[in-house]
Amino acid sequence: MQRRPSSSCPRGHAVDVSAAGTGKASVSRPRTGAFLVSGGPTTTKEQHISEPRINDRIRVPEVRLVGPNGEQVGIVRVEDALRLADEAGLDLVEVAPTARPPVCKLMDFGKFKYESDMKAREARKNQSNTILKEIRFRLKIDPHDYATKKGHVERFLKAGDKVKVMIMFRGREQSRPEMGFRLLQRLAEDVSDLGGVESSPRQDGRNMVMVIGPHKKKAEAKAEAKAEERRRKDSESAEAAEQPAAPQPGAAEQPQPTVQPETVAEAAPDETAATAS
Repeated sequence: MQRRPSSSCPRGHAVDVSAAGTGKASVSRPRTGAFLVSGGPTTTKEQHISEPRINDRIRVPEVRLVGPNGEQVGIVRVEDALRLADEAGLDLVEVAPTARPPVCKLMDFGKFKYESDMKAREARKNQSNTILKEIRFRLKIDPHDYATKKGHVERFLKAGDKVKVMIMFRGREQSRPEMGFRLLQRLAEDVSDLGGVESSPRQDGRNMVMVIGPHKKKAEAKAEAKAEERRRKDSESAEAAEQPAAPQPGAAEQPQPTVQPETVAEAAPDETAATAS
């Protein structure tokens, strides 16, 4: 098969002329774009190792060695570092792989991993997220209901949570939004020692909304609550120690011995008679 340029074809194309002379020509178009190669993905993702390399997994010629108590040993060959770890009954752990040379430390890797897991668990336990609480008021609210709902707002703020206060208008109350604004301002003044207004009152359809944020963070409020609970338990235990021990309910009371009085009157005549004789 021969290829030759043709004047009747577009520029840059070629015509295939068959050797059999059939007179038919096929136009071959140039290929554009990237070649598709089958057999697997063209890109590979880098695998990240979460745990540090230890012992035989350390594939470097030399390391900067740190002793089990934090003393600086210096730059040594990795074989010597492994030998020292084997003699001490410890593991060779790579603590700074990006350093040149990498920094390795002699330690008990199992104990180190356990302590790290405990620290992470304690950090998750102490982690606290602020929650947005919601409480609703009516425009014509009774004083007792207002006091109850205000107590709820104070409890939420003491716990370190934000409070979304909502006033719901009904019927013709929608034409008096200034009354709802005054009610929200009154509530903000009543709880000003625990929190401040983060979002001013605004009209939202048939409702008026205001957000109050606590002065203390969630973690601080939780720590204070724990300290208060600890002080309460200590005071209760101290009061229980000061009180006298109560008698056992099952123990029977022992009877007290009775002392018989001496008959002095009967002995008196005998003593008189002896004296007269």
